[in-house]
Amino acid sequence: MLLEAIAGRLKELRAEKGVSQETVYEDTGVHIGKIETARYNITVSTLSKLCNYYGTSLKEFFNELD
Repeated sequence: MLLEAIAGRLKELRAEKGVSQETVYEDTGVHIGKIETARYNITVSTLSKLCNYYGTSLKEFFNELD
């Protein structure tokens, strides 16, 4: 499912950056716990904000989905 793929990719990006969920929240204002477990339907604007934080574009993000 798409939501699970998005959640998994966001978790991978956070791990690559080496930051905690708390750090992401402090830096972006986005609570990502429910997003990373696919319990929350993320908006495009929130996804864009997280992509910018992780240093990737939306296009690159979707190209990397399983």
